[in-house]
Amino acid sequence: MTTAAGTLTPPGLTGWRDLPAQFTNDVWVLTKRSIARIRREPETLSEVTIQPVMFVLMFAYVFGGAIAIPGGGSYHEYLIGGMLGMGLAQTAPGTAVAVVTDMSTGLIDRFRSLPMSRAAVLTARTIADLLTQVIGAAVVAGVGLAIGWRVHTGAGDVIEAFALALLFGYAFTWAGVCLGMLLRSPEAAQQTGFVIFLPMTFISSAFVPTQGMPGWLQPVAEWNPMSSLAAACRQLFGNPNPAAAVHAWPTQHPELAVLCWSLAMLVVFAPLAVRLYRNKAR
Repeated sequence: MTTAAGTLTPPGLTGWRDLPAQFTNDVWVLTKRSIARIRREPETLSEVTIQPVMFVLMFAYVFGGAIAIPGGGSYHEYLIGGMLGMGLAQTAPGTAVAVVTDMSTGLIDRFRSLPMSRAAVLTARTIADLLTQVIGAAVVAGVGLAIGWRVHTGAGDVIEAFALALLFGYAFTWAGVCLGMLLRSPEAAQQTGFVIFLPMTFISSAFVPTQGMPGWLQPVAEWNPMSSLAAACRQLFGNPNPAAAVHAWPTQHPELAVLCWSLAMLVVFAPLAVRLYRNKAR
């Protein structure tokens, strides 16, 4: 038998051959539920709409004049590559808060009582967050164009840059799911996400070149995934990329580094999130 669109699959109606279809249906239903919640509470999009605008304008016009780019170039063009990574990665703390909120309100317990895949609940959560990340990327690009950011490469490179950025953001979202599974309150999730996210963003080349950092800190920043993403976007956009002059593997191969970091996070955090979810049900 088939399932009706928009309903979760009842028990006993599918055989093993129908499991992929059941999983897809469950993910679709739960993703629509998350999107509907955003429509009811549009203020939840502030982290991918208002915050990126504030950060772009603040760094461009407050700090930009004091930051020199090795080799020259516009700081406004340098900034957008880093802001794109920051705007996508900062959705992970929001994911953690949403997961903790659903668990504390008993919603996850109701999901567990339904005949549905454990992975479908978490996959739907991350897909909904990926859709918000698309909005965030568009906002960053729009504000960047308004302040003078320009792309100096072809359409294929631009598509590749946004694809890498969204892949990284999606993989980072799974880390947020794991964090939400481990913490007990939305307040703790928000504070912990901030503690993890802030150093990761600022100890990188997202906003300033690593060449100006202390010698002992430079390797940390150069191997930071955020630095790899910023360098990859700048290279693909044709923007100033001082990291290209740094003799470290991630800075010399930023696109491959982003791909490796993203796949590593997916391999580690996605199965871990599902395992933590199952353990919560015991």
